[in-house]
Amino acid sequence: MKKVLLLLAILSIFALPASAQTDALTLEPIGTYASGTFDEGAAEIVAYHADTQTLYVVDGNEGTIDRLDISDPTAPTLTSQISLSDYGDAATHVAIYGDLVAVAVVAEEKTDAGMVAFFTPDGTPLNAVEVGSLPDQLIFTPDGSKVLTANEGEPNDDYSIDPEGSVSIVDLSNGVENATVTTVGFADFNTDGSRSAELPAEVRIFGPNATVASDLEPEYVAISPDGMTAYVGLQENNALAIIDIETASVTTILSLGFKDHNAEGNGLDLSNEDGMINIANWPVFGMYMPDGLVAFEAAGATYLISANEGDAREYDTFEEEVDVADITLDATVFPNAADLQAEAAMGKLEVPNNIGDLDGDGDFDAIYAFGARSFSIWTADGSLVYDSGDAFERITAEAYPEDFNATHDENGAFDDRSDNKGPEPEGVTVGMIGETLYAFIGLERIGGVMVYDITDPIAPVFVTYINNRDFSGDAEAGTAGDLGPEGLAFISAATSPNGVDLLVVANEISGSTTIYQINGQ
Repeated sequence: MKKVLLLLAILSIFALPASAQTDALTLEPIGTYASGTFDEGAAEIVAYHADTQTLYVVDGNEGTIDRLDISDPTAPTLTSQISLSDYGDAATHVAIYGDLVAVAVVAEEKTDAGMVAFFTPDGTPLNAVEVGSLPDQLIFTPDGSKVLTANEGEPNDDYSIDPEGSVSIVDLSNGVENATVTTVGFADFNTDGSRSAELPAEVRIFGPNATVASDLEPEYVAISPDGMTAYVGLQENNALAIIDIETASVTTILSLGFKDHNAEGNGLDLSNEDGMINIANWPVFGMYMPDGLVAFEAAGATYLISANEGDAREYDTFEEEVDVADITLDATVFPNAADLQAEAAMGKLEVPNNIGDLDGDGDFDAIYAFGARSFSIWTADGSLVYDSGDAFERITAEAYPEDFNATHDENGAFDDRSDNKGPEPEGVTVGMIGETLYAFIGLERIGGVMVYDITDPIAPVFVTYINNRDFSGDAEAGTAGDLGPEGLAFISAATSPNGVDLLVVANEISGSTTIYQINGQ
């Protein structure tokens, strides 16, 4: 009762997003394929081939691409698996253009060069090419002439090998059998490089003995609708790289800046020890650190939408996370430091230990947090035009007051993630329905999908939230529904098996792939 009363008090202060469309579209789960595998990444990324009415799902447990027949979307069925053992360790991403299936594959040693393998829709191998280290995502250009990969270049466990992050451009213009690869790196931005002065000071370069090129870790690539420009999310670095695809060159690297959680509408719940929902303003700056990234066009201009998950580096010999209670706060900036560092306040909040000492005297003059617990819209030059503020936590608090900020691998975990990135927006996709452009954002921890009308990218409108999770079930036993949404795919009515717009969500923890029918438009 205490939690519910506090929630009502909070919602009386922070109303739900303005102009929420209560009678607009809805998502109806109509079919699920359950792999039966818990917490092994058995359903990560999903892509759709229209002619065969087949989903291609990255199965990190089996190291395969699972082919799911959805000719009857209410009963998705596993028909076959595409083996990747000839190309490396396991798939990380899959994308489809026409009848060409492209799969990013990590090497047996993740610090070695990865591969992109190409297949026909039935899984027949066509070709494979070498790309950069740890290709974590790939995407076709709008005309299908190229594939770009985000090569994360993560270090090994003891940080003795830290390969350079990069973006590989696979040219298919002479046919997949004649594919060529150009890999774009960032060495020019190293301290001794020709473009070192161009790197903004706010771009985080902090790995042990790292160069700029080895520290930048491309997480996701989005491509402009005209196919000319790649926008590369550098998650751990809280930055964005812009690449000219035709010249295979870096145009610029931008810092994404910081979100002021002390500003109205940017509140958050920071404690998992207070036993209540407490969405409030705090003297904290959020680093956007997006995972999913999509480029889209509105009114003739290109925009980007980001799912601001946040991510920290944690290795055997290097870990940057620390609790606010365990750092020294500057007494002048934070005269109430003792109150702030209480566990029921923000003492349990996990923050980086390598940013915040602004004057170099050993204490923290500012507090930064991983992620922004939101989605954002940016212009093509990286200017922020919209952020959803604290809407995700407020909406989920209203929908699930007894399971607010729960984690994704067990039930009965109320408030568990408040000290660490909250609902964790992970993946994002967009879809045009009629004259309306919608964004679908998956929340990795509490689960579910947020839907916004982004037809006007400067003034998005919240539409609905759905969560196909059963909080009364047992996660490990497979009775808790969908857990840990990772990849999302929109299927238009023109190409869907039942003639209705669909959204497909791959859920990493539950190993399930769920099809939602989009109703009401």
